[in-house]
Amino acid sequence: MRWMGAAAAAVMLVLGPGNSRAAPAASPAAYTIGPEDILDVTVWNNTGLSRTVPVRPDGKISLPLLDDVQAAGLTPKQLKADLTRRLARYVAAPEVSVIVREIHSRKVAVVGEVKKPGRYDVGSRASVLDAIALAGGFNDFARRSKMVILRMEGSTVTRIPCNYDTVVSKGELETFLLQPGDTLVVP
Repeated sequence: MRWMGAAAAAVMLVLGPGNSRAAPAASPAAYTIGPEDILDVTVWNNTGLSRTVPVRPDGKISLPLLDDVQAAGLTPKQLKADLTRRLARYVAAPEVSVIVREIHSRKVAVVGEVKKPGRYDVGSRASVLDAIALAGGFNDFARRSKMVILRMEGSTVTRIPCNYDTVVSKGELETFLLQPGDTLVVP
């Protein structure tokens, strides 16, 4: 029993005084649905309309009575409101929920002199280092100082030069965060 008291005291020493306050957590931005995501659409008390649906490459989902509905680019809350409005023509006071079951729309491509070039699912904060790790690392002849991030901005492609050795040695990983749809080229 004494060891529990000693352990608690040790934890208190490590964690510091109990009256310190943590910084408030930043509220995360609402997730935006994208192509290839999987959604659970539930209409309360109506199993015929409730289903798990994939978001097609064109950004739409197909549901009974409603046919094709735009989902990509909306938050689950926005899609819920749209589906509720549309279903109200067919169902009295529909109660709809939209849950993102699987996220597959956050992909980056890694091409060139890496061991496993391809498209990879990434989280909301993926760095160049993360992408290289997903691709199995560099090949022997990779020109790490000549890497380029290709990013679509509207209808134009922006080229962002990236010297891997400089990024890692100076700790600039936060500067080179990848966005969904980016392509990392390793010459």
